[in-house]
Amino acid sequence: MTFRLSTFCLLLLLVAGPAAALTVYKHVDPQGNVTYTDQPLPGAQVFVFRDRMIERLDLQVKLETRQHEAGETLLVRNDLYAPVEIELELSGVANAVGVPAKPVHWVLPPRSKIRLLTLAPRDPQQPLRYTPKLHYALGDPRLLPKSYPYPLPWRGGPFRLTQGANGKYSHFTPKGRYALDIAMPEGTPIVAARSGMVVKIENQQSGRGNNPSGNFVRVLHDDGTMGVYLHLMRGSVQVREGQRVALGERLARSGNTGNSTGPHLHFVVQRNVGMALESIPFDFAQPVDSLPNFAVGGD
Repeated sequence: MTFRLSTFCLLLLLVAGPAAALTVYKHVDPQGNVTYTDQPLPGAQVFVFRDRMIERLDLQVKLETRQHEAGETLLVRNDLYAPVEIELELSGVANAVGVPAKPVHWVLPPRSKIRLLTLAPRDPQQPLRYTPKLHYALGDPRLLPKSYPYPLPWRGGPFRLTQGANGKYSHFTPKGRYALDIAMPEGTPIVAARSGMVVKIENQQSGRGNNPSGNFVRVLHDDGTMGVYLHLMRGSVQVREGQRVALGERLARSGNTGNSTGPHLHFVVQRNVGMALESIPFDFAQPVDSLPNFAVGGD
């Protein structure tokens, strides 16, 4: 069975309803091409789905230690264009004064740095010992989502919803439970469904790559929610981190990168619910299989 036919069968299963469980197989041919299919091809292995939202923040949210005569000061730097909720806990503490009774918790604004605590040795003649562990989550949990009907975030169509909320293939993790998958040809223009700040992008992944999300754009909205557009075409992202985008502004083109069973857009709205980023329910302003809203850039 060809990949195209397998993908079509997958789409039929995905929209068949929640009653049918779906087994997906990963097959790698002798040329190294990866195919995800519902057919147990020779040599294929059952694909175990894991959360497709993988975003490394450790290079942009950093714990810094400054040593001085009185002891050591711990600071956290947030280089992102979005607030970050942080929690610092210490373990293995010995010969230390200034250790908090509970983990230090804070919401760090975008592009900022904060001093969390200063430790001093109880006995200056002995070394100060502790192991810090920094936990963080993107976004500010204190902000509450506002009701917002999302315009269709693409130009062209009409297209078809192939997997909705709580889907059997992949929409069952906290980060993607309420996501929607819309099948569309590769290269379809993807536009912002809501204005906001671009806070994370990936633009260089080809094919299946190493990131299940493929290429993506994450936009932070004014109410603290975030719209995320996944599986985009390599090299098509035309916005940058720190850029403010308007409703209907071109973000990228749709693709088939990451853990994708076929060309489609995976769109999800997320918020920080308290040291955890989770998807939340949302509604499009019109049916997915209708023509796009020409007021925000339809063809």
